[in-house]
This record gives sequence, C-alpha cells and structure tokens, in this order.
Amino acid sequence: MSIFFRTFILSLLFLFPLSSHASQALPVAAPPSVEARGYLVMDFHSGAVLAEREADSRMEPASITKIMTAYVIYRELKNGSIGLEDEVRISEKAWRMGGSRMFVEVNTRVKLKDLLKGMIVQSGNDATVALAEHVAGSEEAFVSLMNQQAKALGMNDTHYTNSTGWPDPELYTTARDIARLAHALIRDFPEEYRWYSEREFTYNGIRQHNRNLMLWRDESVDGVKTGHTESAGFCLVTSAKRDDMRLITVVLGTASEKDRADQTQTLLNWGFRFFETHRLYTAGQPLTETRVWKGETDKVALGLTRDLYVTIPRGRYQALKATLELSPKLEAPLQKGAVQGEVNVTLDGAVIRKESLIALQAVEEGGILRRAMDTVMQWFD
Repeated sequence: MSIFFRTFILSLLFLFPLSSHASQALPVAAPPSVEARGYLVMDFHSGAVLAEREADSRMEPASITKIMTAYVIYRELKNGSIGLEDEVRISEKAWRMGGSRMFVEVNTRVKLKDLLKGMIVQSGNDATVALAEHVAGSEEAFVSLMNQQAKALGMNDTHYTNSTGWPDPELYTTARDIARLAHALIRDFPEEYRWYSEREFTYNGIRQHNRNLMLWRDESVDGVKTGHTESAGFCLVTSAKRDDMRLITVVLGTASEKDRADQTQTLLNWGFRFFETHRLYTAGQPLTETRVWKGETDKVALGLTRDLYVTIPRGRYQALKATLELSPKLEAPLQKGAVQGEVNVTLDGAVIRKESLIALQAVEEGGILRRAMDTVMQWFD
C-alpha cells in the first residue's frame, strides 16, 4: 500500500462488538507431536494455518486423489454436461481395477449417482475409473481435467497421473495443496459434500463401510477422505465443525488406520481447544465512505467482496485492532468493485489479516459545472 494512502483506526465498537465475546485469555499449548510424514491444520473460514510440518513436501496422496476426481465431476454436474441419473457403462478396464472396489460388473450400466457414492463412501477404484471414462471418454483425458483444475485452485505442487491414486512415481501432492482442495470442495459444493459423512453404502447386495474411522469417533466430523498404499502409508483428510468453527486437517504417511485417526483426533482437539474464529465483516457491508471528486455524487461506500474471518488464540478477541488505508483523492468515473484501499487486522502489533477495500457502487462522471467546481475545490483541499 502506498505511503500516500490515508490511514485511520476503525471504531472497535463498530467493528468488534466486544461485550458479546469477552473471555479470559488462555495460553496456547504448542502443537502436539504427530507421528506422520507430514500434516497441516487449517481453519476453513479464515484460511489460517494453525500448525504444520512438512506441509510443502511432495508426497503420494493414494486415494485422497479421489477428492479431486469428485471435484471435477461436481463441476461437470453443475454445468449440465452430465447428470446424476446417467447410466454409465462399466468398461473392462474399470472392472479389472484392483484395490478397494464397489464390485460393479463389466458391460453393465450403473447410475452415476451410485458410482459417486461407491467412490466417496467405499473408495471404489472401479467406480472411479468408470466415472472418469464417462466424463471425459478415457481416464487419460480425465486426468488432464484434474491437472487443469489443480492449477486453477493454486495447487502448484500437485500432479495427477490417474483418477484413483494408484501408485505412480509422477503422482504427487502436498499437505497444503490437499487442504486447499478440501476447502474448495466444501466451499463450492456444500450440498454434495454431505455425501462424505455417510458411513456405509450398499450396492449389489454388498454393504461396505466408510474407512474414515473419525465418522464414528467424533460427531463433529463430517468428512473427508482416507487413503492408503504401501508406499504412501495411511493418510486421512478430515473436516470437523464445532459451533461456528470448522477445521480441516491433513495427515499423511502414518503407520496404520488407527494411527491416522488417533493423530487426526489429537490435532482437532488441540485446534478447537486453543483457537477461536470470528467473522468481523460481511461481504458488501459498508465499512466507510470516502470523498469522490468530479462525480454525480460526492461520496462512495467502501467494503469487501467476501466475508472477513480471523482465527486467534482463545480469549484474545479484545486485543484485536483494525485500520483502514484509503486511496487519496478519488475521481469519477469510478467502477463498482474497483480497489480503493485496504483493511488490516492486527493482534499484538502483527498483521494477521488484510483484505482489499472496494467501491460498493459505481460513480459516474458529473456534469461540466460539477467537474469545474471540484477542480477549484481540490486546489484548497
């Protein structure tokens, strides 16, 4: 932000209704020791990373790959290119897939919604390949869509070679990229995400349970996905919601199914115990007004394009401070959505969140008389 921008402190009573959140500050315990190759704990709403280790190291995702497979399929469903009632033909390639399976039969037709549940709940490799072939004609073509979507989501350390997570030297991702993907899944497809909380699914008379033990252990958990191969170890991506706070955890490369659940539970309990998340502004809420020169109106309201959340240690709400930095001497015409400043939220002098301030409405250029008058007035401003 330019040093010529005007800076002022927001009224804390306007920004933060302190009386409704007052509580005693608690010491924050160090992150727990986690027996995994890598892990990350992130708040869903604020995006704050609370703890991590080797979060940017490339690792095998195993069946966690299927989160991206589902994301691509949900996008195709949303744009209408496929439908939940589609009858999907089961190819020999899909039928022959090893590992976890839904047990579909070759050359039969299965509803797309059943295959989705078979992939999400049962982690069926056969269902996954069938879905990929239906969407893109071949699994190879589908993988190109996966990699395109990874780039669009900013998953810069991820590369897919198949739709299932089958071991491959060129298949890799990171804990941070996985957390980013899980966040996008919950944010962009909240209705479809509910399928990840289903504990079992029966197809063709075969009932199989969701491998995510956390769905039984912790009632706040509603997803997301397990993964396991010999080389990747036991992996788990989890999301849990307690009150108005949602956490996402990624645990990669543990020793057993029990271990990945134990480590996840430890991280969730630590995160919810020592941190709290608050929404400070809502999108489109006017935070201030600023002068506009040479326009049809002389003021414009400034606000945010999205809700602003912060995650802080429990009991530190009253220590938050906020400042606005505004562009100097705005002149019409001014487009709606144009960035005209920044809001900075600090805790103990450190900036913990910043967001761009935008014009909440357009301001058209004023008439000749208004422009002339404002030109003169600017000389004295």
